[in-house]
Amino acid sequence: MIQEGKLTKINLYDKLNAAFVSLITPEMPELNRIRKQNSYSKEPTLERPFEMPLEYVSIDGVRIRMAKSVIDNKRETIVLLSAFPHSIVAYSPIWDTLKREYNLYTYDLPGFGASETKTEYMSFTFQGDFLKSFLGHFDITAAHLVAPDVGMASALTYVINHKNNIKSMMIGDGPAALPTSEPSIMRKMVRSGFWRGMFVIAGSGALIESAKNLGNVRYVPNKYEISDYKKSHQGKVANSMKWFKKYPEALKHIDRNLKDIHIPTKIFWGEHEAILHKENGVNLNGRMPNSELEIFDNCGHFVYQDDYPRFIRLIRSWVEKHK
Repeated sequence: MIQEGKLTKINLYDKLNAAFVSLITPEMPELNRIRKQNSYSKEPTLERPFEMPLEYVSIDGVRIRMAKSVIDNKRETIVLLSAFPHSIVAYSPIWDTLKREYNLYTYDLPGFGASETKTEYMSFTFQGDFLKSFLGHFDITAAHLVAPDVGMASALTYVINHKNNIKSMMIGDGPAALPTSEPSIMRKMVRSGFWRGMFVIAGSGALIESAKNLGNVRYVPNKYEISDYKKSHQGKVANSMKWFKKYPEALKHIDRNLKDIHIPTKIFWGEHEAILHKENGVNLNGRMPNSELEIFDNCGHFVYQDDYPRFIRLIRSWVEKHK
């Protein structure tokens, strides 16, 4: 999956830039308090990721990295969409357990992770359209979508814009309902051209280190995960920031269509969220007519890592309920 001889590390430049971001982020003292409570250390939670059958495919002229594990057509199918600035490698603990029970597909969204990037990919609409193409390419029908972070915008845009037979969704820690409650780092990426430029200058390593500092309060990524995240986003940060620039306007389209989404939806959110406050999950749950909210206590932004055993249970129970 990831070769040891080709690991890319977080260097001093990355750490200094990430430390500066932490210094100007008012949510950091509370995050550090929770980490101390959790005896958070530098030792990785898992020594290395579990194996995933990573491959590259081209769909409608877009080259993406993905993985799939298919048992038979009698099993339920789950499609996991990547989060930013992680890659699908972050799903390895979930993948290793659920591959025994379900048909699984996952991919790095175009423009994110190890998939190719172009300016035209960096919009909610393109990502929603591409999800339609992905499902069609693999003849996936009646699937369950798991979509945190940027994947959440893709899933919601897809079900709003396209006729579909999605059985259920599990979404969270991402954009959906107005008004949004945005911590300082999200305001910088969304509202400030100056700060988007600073993230571009700092580069992928600082982005990955900052994401770990702001997004994890329990799970400690291992060197293989960190290497994959950093390499996957090298040279792509400038394009990634274009997605955040378009975010406020794109969010309006999702917001005004939430009332028409009747797909059973489990909304998950981290209690100690420093990217998008948990109040966004509460607001979204109140706006969607067929949703349930689950707050992951003692978790940060990346709940699928911070408490991956519980996240596995969430997926399993939700899918079994909506077979």
